[in-house]
Amino acid sequence: MPRYPIVSLVDLCTRFAWPVIAVILALAAFSAIYATQHFAIATDIKTLFPRDLPWTERAFRESATFPEEGMVVVVDAPTPELASQAAAQLTLALAADHRHFKRVEALQSSPFFVREGLLYLSAPEVGAMTARLDRAKPLIGELAADPSLRGTLGALDYGLIGVANGVLPLDALAPPMNRASATLDDVLARRPAHFSWQEMASGSAAAGPLRQFIAVQPVLDYHALEPGGAAARAVAAAARRLDLAGGYQARARVTGLVPMNDSQFAALKEHAGLNAALTCGAVLLILWLALRSWRIMLAVVINLLCGLVMSAALGLFLVGRLNLISVAFFVLFVGLGVDFGIQFAVRYRNERHEVGALRPALVAAARKAGGPLALAAAATALGFCAFVPTAYRGLSELGEIAGPGMIIAFLTSITLLPALLAVLNPAGEQRAMGFAVLAPVDRFVGRYRIPLVAATLGAVVLAAPLLYWLPFDFNPLHLQNPKAPAVATFLALRRDPQLGANAIDIVEPNLPAAERAAQHLARLPEVAQTRTLASFIPLDQQKKLADLKLLAAAIGPMLNPPQPKPAPNDAENVAAMRMTAAELTRI
Repeated sequence: MPRYPIVSLVDLCTRFAWPVIAVILALAAFSAIYATQHFAIATDIKTLFPRDLPWTERAFRESATFPEEGMVVVVDAPTPELASQAAAQLTLALAADHRHFKRVEALQSSPFFVREGLLYLSAPEVGAMTARLDRAKPLIGELAADPSLRGTLGALDYGLIGVANGVLPLDALAPPMNRASATLDDVLARRPAHFSWQEMASGSAAAGPLRQFIAVQPVLDYHALEPGGAAARAVAAAARRLDLAGGYQARARVTGLVPMNDSQFAALKEHAGLNAALTCGAVLLILWLALRSWRIMLAVVINLLCGLVMSAALGLFLVGRLNLISVAFFVLFVGLGVDFGIQFAVRYRNERHEVGALRPALVAAARKAGGPLALAAAATALGFCAFVPTAYRGLSELGEIAGPGMIIAFLTSITLLPALLAVLNPAGEQRAMGFAVLAPVDRFVGRYRIPLVAATLGAVVLAAPLLYWLPFDFNPLHLQNPKAPAVATFLALRRDPQLGANAIDIVEPNLPAAERAAQHLARLPEVAQTRTLASFIPLDQQKKLADLKLLAAAIGPMLNPPQPKPAPNDAENVAAMRMTAAELTRI
């Protein structure tokens, strides 16, 4: 932009300062009203990507064919029984909440897997389990007929009889007795106590899952900053209402695509007040160090705020809604837009010292700083506009907003700012600008400018080959806060390869094609395992079914006694304890 129009514009604005201020303030007020009424943030992450790219077409097609719940509730407890019971109670509570949830499913409690789950064990595992349960028939029968403290002690008596008769070694009683002893010690010490029958029956601490998963399809509110925030809070409220921590020693956590995306938007308001205060304080400190006059600082701040609201209104008019990336425009405008005001105001201070009068100093500042400021504004605007052609809407819309915003910041700095300075009429400058102590450095740079430039270029050339080893992190997960609850839960889950938290979904037209793709991928060193629909067909079904039929015939009648014993009274419980204690003492 030629200098003459800028000088003429600054001269005009200083001559008619009050009308210029009134017009721009009125425009800023209209912009503020428009921005307030139309301010919105697009919280649907999927809208950031164009639908016509190959990978997004595949993603949207798969999402339409296989809808994702988007939210998973993870329930952890110290025993399989407690985890299962806590998950069942929470599933019922969430399924009844139609305001926040469309669909709720307890994954491990699926009727199919409850009925067919044993077939997914290996044949040796099924054989070992049936043999173990066959040996435990007396205990199972006693507990099924008398599910009480008396029945538990009676089952233990069967084990003691087996030891006494030489059927069982004494060491066989060590695991269940140690578990029972540890539980009683916790109870007497008033510590959280738990006891797992599944662990005792199997003799293993990994007898069942200590973690249950509930798949949830939440009702999303894209008008809120966190679309799934209400659903996540409803899960937490249900867990507190059911007292999962006290009744089941269980913990319920939420993760999945929806809450992890919400955590990104939550970061926008996290410590927002403190961050805004620190930013304003830093800007004011820089303004004071550069300007040393509250009147000039006031003019620059008013100029910055007017430019900000006008740029925001124009951006909302152009794109409709901000997104996770373009919302950073506000910070960028403050950081870059204030520079135009500082540069013009510092040049004005220098001219005021040399010229003396206010208006001639402003005109001289426009003559010397107008061209460089116009060049800087054009370069910055073009840099942001370079984002516009990209297919990624997050960056594209940022460029569409920030590019014109830089032009607005420049225009207000050569119109509103000179008018404000003319009205506020700051005091004249008694001293020359700059730092006299750095004058030797300035003279050194001027004298040896060619060697300095050559040395800088040489350092760049020597360092350029190091760019070959420059790493680039392609994982967008690393952009999220690892301490956010949803992200921390996902990071903990992905350590287990069986859960498939890092899995890639590939859609093939038929099962044979999927099998071929799985076999090809399984040979890659980066692939831990592959699964297709055929993976859900258990192997060796006939042998497993035969073993399970024999087991059902053996213990089925015991699990359903025709006449369960009535609940014992205190005297019967005391008698049972004395009998067991006497037998333990004898053994």
